[in-house]
Amino acid sequence: MTRAAAYEPAPSETGRRQSLVLLALGVVYGDIGTSPLYAFRQSLKEYGEVTDASVLGVLSMITWALTLVVTIKYVLVIMRADNRGEGGLLALTALALRAVPSSSPWHRWVTGAGLVGAALFYGDGIITPAISVLSAVEGLKIATPVFEPYILPISLVILVALFAVQRHGTGRVGTFFGPVMVVWFSVLAVLGVTQIVENPHVLLALNPYYAVGTFLASPGLGFVVLGAVFLAVTGAEALYADMGHFGRGPIKRAWLYFVFPALLLNYFGQGALVLANPQALENPFYYLAPEWGLYPLVILASLASVIASQAVISGAFSLTRQAIQLGYLPRLDVRHTSAEEAGQIYVPRVNFMLLIAVVLLVLMFHTSDNLGAAYGIAVTGDMVVTTILAFIYMRGVVGWRLALALPVFGFFLFLDLVFFSANMLKLFDGGWFPIVVAILGVLVMTTWQRGRAAMLTRREQDALPLTTFLDGVRPDRPVRVPGTAIYLTSQLDKVPTALLHSLKHFKSLHERVVLMSLRTEDVPRVSEDRRIEIQEYDKGFSAILIRVGFMEQPTMGFVLRLCRQNKLRFELMETSFFVGRERLRAAKRSTIGSRWRQRLFIFIANNALNATEYFGIPPNRAIEVGGHLEV
Repeated sequence: MTRAAAYEPAPSETGRRQSLVLLALGVVYGDIGTSPLYAFRQSLKEYGEVTDASVLGVLSMITWALTLVVTIKYVLVIMRADNRGEGGLLALTALALRAVPSSSPWHRWVTGAGLVGAALFYGDGIITPAISVLSAVEGLKIATPVFEPYILPISLVILVALFAVQRHGTGRVGTFFGPVMVVWFSVLAVLGVTQIVENPHVLLALNPYYAVGTFLASPGLGFVVLGAVFLAVTGAEALYADMGHFGRGPIKRAWLYFVFPALLLNYFGQGALVLANPQALENPFYYLAPEWGLYPLVILASLASVIASQAVISGAFSLTRQAIQLGYLPRLDVRHTSAEEAGQIYVPRVNFMLLIAVVLLVLMFHTSDNLGAAYGIAVTGDMVVTTILAFIYMRGVVGWRLALALPVFGFFLFLDLVFFSANMLKLFDGGWFPIVVAILGVLVMTTWQRGRAAMLTRREQDALPLTTFLDGVRPDRPVRVPGTAIYLTSQLDKVPTALLHSLKHFKSLHERVVLMSLRTEDVPRVSEDRRIEIQEYDKGFSAILIRVGFMEQPTMGFVLRLCRQNKLRFELMETSFFVGRERLRAAKRSTIGSRWRQRLFIFIANNALNATEYFGIPPNRAIEVGGHLEV
């Protein structure tokens, strides 16, 4: 065996890496991969004229935006900030909070920044499906003007169908996504090369001089164009958000060796085409294709747009589950659509709200050009938050020296703020939309978080210590009945309100009483040795603490299996689950804040999914004990 062969990975390992790269192409790169449909066209239209200087300037800006923002910032730096392999804003928020004491005022600011970023992601989740599908379908009017009146109806049909199939899960079609995106990026590269060969002059734009020269010649114009150029890097945050699914290596390899070159070739091909034929600016992407290939390209672009939209929708579901687990959102119906993949979930309420918002957005803006103005603010805001949180984590937890962290993240923050400022120029042209979505999202999450804390404080004040309660339990009083009672509670050292209510009504206790608490940790998944803690008391009482990560769904089936593994068995037909179900009422003096916030919290809480459904407790074994609580 030669020295070179000795270091070759095993065939099975090589195949696994290639499979992960293929899957990453189908999930991670859909959003940024469909940017050539509109990014170059929008940027050159903002410039206002088609000249050698404008085309080379725009291409140079796009090239270096992709290089600095995606390659250097996300691939080489941000993806190092992983929460046990997981990425994404809430995972990063949990990491950053480790560097800030809970008693510090900065703790609230870091949490707030994470919630703002999460809320902006929902805005992105609304705009991405709309602009991607509209851009793809608009290719039909290039083939013939006959299709122009039908662009909007066709786009709406595709979008409604996309959201309608979410309840079936993406497992069956997920393996189809990767090969489609391989074809898509290959076509992007080939279409670009055919035009670059005709006009290699555009390759001069690889030199950053042309990007800088645009600003030096006209700073105001360059700033405006930069807002549209940013459309080329939307979707970069998906590289970090989906890191837990595929790992840093496959995402990095897919970007550096395939996606990045394909995107550059296509953008430069569009530039070469527009230089040769300025009329092609109407839609330079579709004019790259020969006449016979236009309809197949529209179909392929539509598939790529659906994949891009699917990735963002799935991301919104995943973010919602994390927010519920971390206590930022109320309990919602989260359905698992795959028995093998825990990450494949469906959240009906979120799906419905996204559908309504996307349809309204399409009807309001009509074209992808109009939607371009609304797109950048959500993503740039998200990137600003990511940079700040990553700096806090790298400096406070990883231990980067200030001499390294400050210039690196200072440069990234400068880029983010420049892009954010450029996109803020579009505020009244549509940029207001993601800001409104973000404000609503932050209001809901902060109201729920504050109200939940107020409820816990109120319960603590009224709760009876468990040890005091046990001192009052006698062998003959209260009456003990056969079977096991499990009470779900957040405080294992206090007597659950549901237990006191049931004792008041039934005048008896079960022979075996278990207090059970499900606690979410600030890690994606909890290690097996920390999953469960069992505390035995006398008089038939015990307490069980179950720890789960924010990427896990703590169903009762999972909990009971975990108990069995720790030699703690429950006969389901002899076990009753007692769940408190409190109806909230407004107190005269609110502990939450203003009156409107109090009413919002009560409305959200009273319409949240009850614990029986959320934790998958068998309905015929559940007993819900009601009560009223003023907040």
